[in-house]
Amino acid sequence: MKVSVIGCGLRTPLLLHGLTAANLGIDAVSLYDIEPNRSRMMQQLGSSIAAQKPVRMMASATIEAALRDSQFVISSIRVGNIEARMHDERLAFELGFAGQETTGPAGFAKALRTIPVALEHARAVLDFAPGAWIVNFTNPAGMVTQAISTYTKAKVVGICDTPSELSFQIARALKEPWQDLQTDYFGLNHLGWIRAVRVRGEDRTKQLLGNDELLASLYPARLFPFPLIRALRLIPTEYLFFYYEQKQAWQNQKRLGVTRGEELGILNREVLDRLDTAVEGANLEGALATYRRYLNRRNASYMRLDGAGESAFSREDAPWDPFEGATGYHRIAVDAIRALSGSQPRSGILNVPNCTGPNCPAIDDLPTLDVVEVPCSTTRDGPIPQKIGHLPEAVRGLVISVKTYERLTIQAALSRSWDAATYALMQNPIVGSWSAAEQYIRRLAAGGSEYFREFH
Repeated sequence: MKVSVIGCGLRTPLLLHGLTAANLGIDAVSLYDIEPNRSRMMQQLGSSIAAQKPVRMMASATIEAALRDSQFVISSIRVGNIEARMHDERLAFELGFAGQETTGPAGFAKALRTIPVALEHARAVLDFAPGAWIVNFTNPAGMVTQAISTYTKAKVVGICDTPSELSFQIARALKEPWQDLQTDYFGLNHLGWIRAVRVRGEDRTKQLLGNDELLASLYPARLFPFPLIRALRLIPTEYLFFYYEQKQAWQNQKRLGVTRGEELGILNREVLDRLDTAVEGANLEGALATYRRYLNRRNASYMRLDGAGESAFSREDAPWDPFEGATGYHRIAVDAIRALSGSQPRSGILNVPNCTGPNCPAIDDLPTLDVVEVPCSTTRDGPIPQKIGHLPEAVRGLVISVKTYERLTIQAALSRSWDAATYALMQNPIVGSWSAAEQYIRRLAAGGSEYFREFH
């Protein structure tokens, strides 16, 4: 089996570890990035990771070469690199919004840049690897997956490690094996909740909701007031912090005067320089040690800036091996490929169209083409979403509002209209104002980014 990886960012070595460690029948991995030096570096690191495995790592000069004969295509692109994230988040921050690359104004800018490129790649998959599944990691994952599934005939699922990470933290809080935990999850990408927790069939939801210590242990920082969680009677994923506590997130960033993207920009530059030096010196073991330290620092500081006003540079490295964690970016991709290449149904949370299979629609309150993030039963024939029914009243309005915004943002990205973009951003519940949206759009347009030259 051949797997292509489109976009060779700094999570690529972790992904390659997952692909080569799993028994998936993969014999070739092709890497493509618009920066050839990046794909070559990742090919060398990947070859070192897979040294004892019969997997050939290839750095492809063109996307056509990378895609040809692939059965799976993992998309993980960052259009404009970390510099674009830093710019988008800084603009949002200066206008009084928390800088965050998948929600609010910065997430909107990322979507405008990314959707046209993701569609080009999906059409290339249809040309050079017809029948291949696109496993989409590219953020904003829900919007990108919806654009591909709506405007091309490519087979696509969106994946994210947020739901599984929350489930893992719940199992750890309850001191129960993760494999024995069942959660009733529903929502959109980076807008999801768990409404019931069962362990070996026993409902433990009430125990969890009633215990402040257990609730506090679920998140990397104190993100939500416990009375809020109990009022919802739902356990929110961490990205709901940017909706429920937007002002607090902005104040925490203001306290330090930086955004998460700006801190990651510093970390990324440092690790890339060190990786370049180590790879050029054929010190691949040293390169992998450097990479592990980077992942630990990144993981240890996750949501700390936004949730606690704490810099990534004030945290000790996490005391675990990120390659061997029970959850994570790489394991989600492996689980998706395993399910989509097998004959026996496997359960997992995916981003899929709301009407797929017999349980149509999965979420009764949303249109059938909308991509939702729900548990699915998946085989090589594709995913079948679990029937969710109607959304709880406590979150129904927010989900419908965000989905309306996502739909309008996809249309704006395709029409390349600044007026359509302003209207879409206004619909984002974090923004909710034409004048605020217009201010952000005006500054985005004035930035001179090559990705917005065709907007009018």
